[in-house]
Amino acid sequence: MGEGIDIKSRIRTVPHFPRKGIMYRDITTLLQDHEAFRHVIREMISRFGDRKIDKVACIESRGFILGSVIAHELGVGLVIIRKPGRLPYRTVRKDYETEYSSDGVEMHEDAVKPGDRVLLVDDLLATGGTMEAAAELVESAGGDVVGIGFIIELDYCRGRERLGKYDIFSLVNYESEEG
Repeated sequence: MGEGIDIKSRIRTVPHFPRKGIMYRDITTLLQDHEAFRHVIREMISRFGDRKIDKVACIESRGFILGSVIAHELGVGLVIIRKPGRLPYRTVRKDYETEYSSDGVEMHEDAVKPGDRVLLVDDLLATGGTMEAAAELVESAGGDVVGIGFIIELDYCRGRERLGKYDIFSLVNYESEEG
């Protein structure tokens, strides 16, 4: 099951969302297709499952969908990484610069222990700023980032270059806004 599934064809492109000029890659259509969703999870586990992972860390919000299922399947803990001010306990924070502004991400201060082997996942890699900050959060807590997985990679945004020191895996690549 899952052989020959064209993941890209299960991703809806929404022009001009959230603003004019952006071609939004919507994974909700992929998630509605149980075989395609299962295939994505199996591919991520196949790529990283032998890494002796202790925790899966995922980024708000679509990363939560992937991370929770992967953590469950691997039988490991789940670490939630969110935008600032949304976690209820004491947090650690990493700020980062985007193309036009600055932002930040947080996780609970006790989410990652020194020596934890952590797989990071999110739905999409664009410029890499959010994932770079998330990886630095994990590392600042003493964790070891053993890999980073995405469903989608926007090659033209060059995020892989920013994350060059990590083992990155993506299932679908878009070479341009058009596809």
